[in-house]
Amino acid sequence: MESALRNLYNKLGLRYQSHPWHGVNIGDNAPNEVMSFIEMTPSDSVKYEIDKESGYIKVDRPQKFSNIVPALYGFLPQTYCSDEVAEYCMQQTGKNNILGDNDPLDICVLTERNITHGNIIVPAIPIGGFRMIDGGEADDKIIAVLKGDEVYEEWKDIQDCPESIVKRLKHYFLTYKGIPGEAEPKVEITDVYGREEALEVIKRSRSDYKTHFGEIEKELSQATKDVMSLK
Repeated sequence: MESALRNLYNKLGLRYQSHPWHGVNIGDNAPNEVMSFIEMTPSDSVKYEIDKESGYIKVDRPQKFSNIVPALYGFLPQTYCSDEVAEYCMQQTGKNNILGDNDPLDICVLTERNITHGNIIVPAIPIGGFRMIDGGEADDKIIAVLKGDEVYEEWKDIQDCPESIVKRLKHYFLTYKGIPGEAEPKVEITDVYGREEALEVIKRSRSDYKTHFGEIEKELSQATKDVMSLK
């Protein structure tokens, strides 16, 4: 019965659009290769993000100043930054009382290609990340390259990435919430880490997701069995 229910669940996915966070598969080769959901591109002057309830892209806020994201920006499906991600942040930084930000894991995808709109799924290869803490919450940013990119795919680790690009990404995340004349937001990037740590953060975010959201196919299977047993 479980196999039949899984087939039914997959067929429903052919008829109805999946929620980008919960219904899109991160990829069979994750964390080495991941499917990322892109919310924003470097051509966007408005900050878009996923509406967690509906799964539609919504306007979060206009970019009030010159902060434009310098890469494709989005999140990894079926990930969640909670206890395990926060624990790793504290372990690596020596800081205490860090929490997860209760969001999917963010990702920046570098490519030489001119991709001009979001709301798309992009295959990517993680090469590193930023250990970012925002108001006492772990808010890691995975850095990846577009799979198959003729130029950037040669970069296997963040050390292969030109320093100018790393600085540009860091500047964006350290300033994208700030407004001149107002108090500086409590955002810091404690580390720029390489591929191995990026893979560890992804693994922990997937574990956090399973802890908080479970595995919907198994839950549907069990629910159906429970209903059938009442007949």
